[in-house]
Amino acid sequence: MRIPNIPGFDQQALEKYFKNTGWLFIGRVGSLLIKMAVSIMVANYLGKATLGVITGGVTYVYLFAAIATLGLDQFIVKELHQYPENRDQILGTSFGMKILAGLCCIPLIWLTYQIYPAKGTPYNYILIFSSMGVIQAFNVIDSYFQSQVQSKYIMQVQVAGNLVSAAIKLALICLHMPLIYFVYAYALDILLISLGYYFTYQRKGRSMFNWVYNNQLARKLLLYSWPLIISGIMVSLYMKIDQLMLQNLYSVAEAGAYSTVASLSEAWNFIPSVIVTSLFPAILNARRDDIGRYKKRIQHLYDLMVYISLPIAITITFAAPFIYKYLFRPEYAYAAPTLSVHIWSGVFVFLGAASSQYLIAEGFNTLTFVRTGFGAIVNILLNLLLIPKMGMMGAAIATLVAYASATFFILFIPKVSKQGIMMLKSLFLISLFQKIIKR
Repeated sequence: MRIPNIPGFDQQALEKYFKNTGWLFIGRVGSLLIKMAVSIMVANYLGKATLGVITGGVTYVYLFAAIATLGLDQFIVKELHQYPENRDQILGTSFGMKILAGLCCIPLIWLTYQIYPAKGTPYNYILIFSSMGVIQAFNVIDSYFQSQVQSKYIMQVQVAGNLVSAAIKLALICLHMPLIYFVYAYALDILLISLGYYFTYQRKGRSMFNWVYNNQLARKLLLYSWPLIISGIMVSLYMKIDQLMLQNLYSVAEAGAYSTVASLSEAWNFIPSVIVTSLFPAILNARRDDIGRYKKRIQHLYDLMVYISLPIAITITFAAPFIYKYLFRPEYAYAAPTLSVHIWSGVFVFLGAASSQYLIAEGFNTLTFVRTGFGAIVNILLNLLLIPKMGMMGAAIATLVAYASATFFILFIPKVSKQGIMMLKSLFLISLFQKIIKR
């Protein structure tokens, strides 16, 4: 299907861009379906208590992901766009920086575990998961293919890697293997993707062995990325701290059951990033050419986020009992009401993704960090208050309130408060009714 002509755009470039985004979407959906099916099988095989042990370890290491990645990914794409002739230097420097950061995370994780351990999850499991911080350095190849608008290669690697990972986990279930094998299997996931990136990159005259490290470029990249490292740490706390706190404040089994809720609820969160990536270039063009049209497009984007996230939330709310009845073991059934609450946080995730792009476009990068930090603080405080009394339902309520608070934090900032009002108009379908009345 040919994309219709849009004034102000190069048609060939537009079609190429949308085709690239489509590959990303296909890869995400394919990976999501594979992971969701296998995660349900693994949850049923292990049981909630044992699942809590393994997901606790994954969550613990995830909190250090921002340090391991150094927030470099978007800057790598930008550098490769601007200086394609320096490909080997950009990739080699970024790769070296990520390897070093991943290695530095290992003692940091050990030290943090001594201060605040994940109850019920042995440190040797966490040490195995810590290797993921080093292996993720191969993701610089992902950034390279994005810069070349060749996301079909990313899709191929992700789907193939997830299929192999799924086959391994299913084999472990069929062979009735103990927990430690699943620990290695989860750590192996990122290695499979990394190997896929490596072999894909090595084709067509490219070679990782030509990469070189440049200290001056490393300093430049770090100068740009350090605010994103701090922001990433806040995002990690904001999104994952509830699972670790539930494990420590309540029980490992409760955390295991809650992990199924979080995975089902958060599975949809890739959609807003794909939509925003697709539509925001057109919105930025409107900002340059026509401020009135720019504001309308921002409102339409908020509307679209609500039109997609609201039906998802409503559907999952009513489907939750049936999901747990027919897909999970009976011991997980009591998690259904928690899913019915947690899924509504997705509405604010969708709106937050759109408004974050607005803040970045207007140069309010600091506000993005501040509101994420505010959300993290709200989440932690509410978890401390609600988890001991309500278990996983308390964690879900804390997450919902924290996401809503972070998204609408901008209402209290005068220079961007109008964006908060625009999101409220979308959330309460006011803008939809206005469009209906005008027609």
